[in-house]
Amino acid sequence: MIIRALSLIFVFIVFAIYAAISKPELPEKPMSQRYQKLNSSGQPIAPWAGPWSCVLDQKTGLVWEVKNDAENIHDAYWTYSWQLNNMGVADRGDCYFEPNRCDTDDLIRRANQQQTCGIHQWRLPTKEELLTLVSHDLRPGEATIAKDFFPHTKRGDYWTSTANQPLEGAFKHLGHGAYAVNFITGEAIIIPYRNAAFVRLVAETKTEKTLSLIK
Repeated sequence: MIIRALSLIFVFIVFAIYAAISKPELPEKPMSQRYQKLNSSGQPIAPWAGPWSCVLDQKTGLVWEVKNDAENIHDAYWTYSWQLNNMGVADRGDCYFEPNRCDTDDLIRRANQQQTCGIHQWRLPTKEELLTLVSHDLRPGEATIAKDFFPHTKRGDYWTSTANQPLEGAFKHLGHGAYAVNFITGEAIIIPYRNAAFVRLVAETKTEKTLSLIK
């Protein structure tokens, strides 16, 4: 009887350990609950509504620029070299709104002058901030981001503010570069400042109307 009881206890313990290990993680909130669309004035609109100019991430409290195809400063096709605070390389990107300045410093200046969504503190995201937008729960071949909220996302590199990183391999002779998040692989890589890469600007939640939306 004692052996049988011990055997049953052993089986129960093994089953409990297996159940704990194999228990699936709770899924994150649906994208429609995590992200909030904002119009050009910074007012929230419904998930199915549009047009929208920014997206509030209610998980991180960050407000993100939304790209378009309107050939303005937010056009998704424009690329920029990395330059911030006199570090980096100026005007090595490809944009039409400012023929003589296609770099991150000038884009930030223009976005803050425009005050898109009522915000005048736009900046480049850090590597860690931009990686929060990566989502692998998508069809193969798609950009690794919630495309219903971030349309026109290109399958390529997006600059971050995380810079002064030593370059390796074929770019080693260029010294240092900055991190970019590749929205094909969803990974952060270091590329030279002179490279023409995409940009998605970010801002902290500042206004009362956006703060009130964070759950």
